[in-house]
Amino acid sequence: MKIQIKKYGYLQGKNLCEFTLTNDQGMQVKLLNYGATAEDVMVPLKNGEERHVILALKKPEDYDKERNFLGGTVGRIAGRVYRGQWQNGPHILQLPQNDGENHIHGGFGTDQRVWDFRPEKGTDYVSVHFSLLDYDGHNGFPGNLQLETTYTLTNDNELSCQMTAYSDQLTIFNPTNHTYFCLDGLGSQVDQTLLKLDADYYLPVKGDGVPTGEMKSVEGTVFDFRENRPVGQAILSDDEQIQARNGLDHPFVLNGSKPAAVLTASDGLVKMALTTDAPALVLYTANHFGKGRSEINTLPHFGGITLEAQAAPLPGSDLGAITVMPGKTWERHIAWKYEF
Repeated sequence: MKIQIKKYGYLQGKNLCEFTLTNDQGMQVKLLNYGATAEDVMVPLKNGEERHVILALKKPEDYDKERNFLGGTVGRIAGRVYRGQWQNGPHILQLPQNDGENHIHGGFGTDQRVWDFRPEKGTDYVSVHFSLLDYDGHNGFPGNLQLETTYTLTNDNELSCQMTAYSDQLTIFNPTNHTYFCLDGLGSQVDQTLLKLDADYYLPVKGDGVPTGEMKSVEGTVFDFRENRPVGQAILSDDEQIQARNGLDHPFVLNGSKPAAVLTASDGLVKMALTTDAPALVLYTANHFGKGRSEINTLPHFGGITLEAQAAPLPGSDLGAITVMPGKTWERHIAWKYEF
């Protein structure tokens, strides 16, 4: 097991660093302290080739040029908040309305901040602990929130992400890791990638991406991935929900089994199984990529798929499901086990 650290810049009064984690099987993971970001995952194939299996920009210096969400720790809230409002008893907290009339991805989010870090090396694992203080009132959120995101690579070809948070005030919190998976390799589309998802229900969304408040069975729909099916079953369909969002951009309610989701490359050479203690996954298929944005424009439309572990976004301003009590530790675990 190896870990290497390279300084590549300076921002927000801190060094920007890239971390390269390598296990004894030759699997390699690159991380950035900008946004506590999973920058790259490379797996060595049995045919002697190497394959990069998450979407990445060309170099670490590109990540802070514009917000891109590639592998970042997105928060304080991932997803949308209707009208940016949290109704807490008689009080209404107003968050930045940065997605039309709605709030999305925390405003100037945790994925845009430079985190402190502490590397760790064991006999059969390597880790990087990233930490960040998101101060009271930043983006309108109450409470000084201390965050930690720890990535760990093991010799079993598992990459895990452990998030913890602690607030000194009642607040709302629903972050996620926003990695885009492309098991068929960079430059490919995900329509032929196979997906198996342990979810009997999905949440329909309105045209602005906010859930309607309904929960619908996947039975008999393009959202049924309870058995291995190509992602194209959904994103290439004429389903009204798919057309409204130009692809998958929907929460799925997990049944609680392990793994929660399995992705398999169309050629069968790479498989990834995701486990999490989150109640839902939001699937998004890079619907906006390749459409004129500078760095993102270099990545193909439908070039990756997110499996965003989080509490499902809510349709209104009652956000009790994502409140964090002061003095209580909040935790979230995600793991991605690769076979190649």
